[in-house]
Amino acid sequence: MTAPPNLAADRHGLAASQELLTVPQVMARLKLGRSAVYDLLRTRQLGSITLGRSRRIPALALTDFIRTRLEQEAA
Repeated sequence: MTAPPNLAADRHGLAASQELLTVPQVMARLKLGRSAVYDLLRTRQLGSITLGRSRRIPALALTDFIRTRLEQEAA
């Protein structure tokens, strides 16, 4: 039985929606500086988890953040 395309595991064994991004990766994707990304995390506009001393942003949280901002801009 084959998993649906959106749940197919990538080369690291995680589904794309479960990918965890680092702050520098989010900075690059949003074209924002470090302080701006940490402000989004601090104000909980962008969801994240902490693993030890490292902050990770689920790819799904980034997608949700972008979708929310697009909806706010359209309103």
